[in-house]
Amino acid sequence: MRISGSEAPQGSQAPPSFEAFAQASQRRLYRTAYLLCGNPETARDLTQTTLAKLFQHWHRASFADHIEAYATTVLTRTYLAERRRRLRDLVAHSRPDPRPALGDTDLRLTLISALSELPPRARAMVVLRYWEDQSVESVAELLNTTHTAWRPSRGLTPPPCRPSRWTLRTLL
Repeated sequence: MRISGSEAPQGSQAPPSFEAFAQASQRRLYRTAYLLCGNPETARDLTQTTLAKLFQHWHRASFADHIEAYATTVLTRTYLAERRRRLRDLVAHSRPDPRPALGDTDLRLTLISALSELPPRARAMVVLRYWEDQSVESVAELLNTTHTAWRPSRGLTPPPCRPSRWTLRTLL
C-alpha cells in the first residue's frame, strides 16, 4: 500500500472522487467495522471517522496503489487507537452476555459472541484474516507486527477448519 506523491503517476488515469469512493465502499467499511467492534453505533462512528480521515488526506490517499486496502488499514488502525484510548481512560466496556446456550441460538450469534471475547488485536487479526480474506503476511503488515504473532504460544493460531468467506458473509 504505497502512496505516491500528490500528483498522479504518468500513464495512469485520474483517481476517483472522494464522494464516489465513499459511496462505493461505505457498506464494506461498515461491515468490517461492525466485526471489529461488535456494536452497530460504534461501527457507524468508526466508519465515519475512517471516511473523515480519508477525506482529510484524499489528495494523497487517492493515489494509493490499492485504495480499498489503504481504507481498511485506516479503519483498523483507527479502531485499535480508539480501543487503546478507551483503556487508558478506564471506560467500562459493556459486553453482551458471555456465551449464549448453543441449543437455542444460531451460528451468527455464536460467532459475534466469540469475537466479542477476543482482545482488540486478536479480534482485528481474525476479522482481517477470515472476513477480509487476507493473508497472514498482509494482516501482520496492517497491524505493524510480524507473522510470528500467530504463534500457538500466543493463542492466535488460525483454526484448522477455516469457515468459508461465503459462510461468514451470509451469517453476518
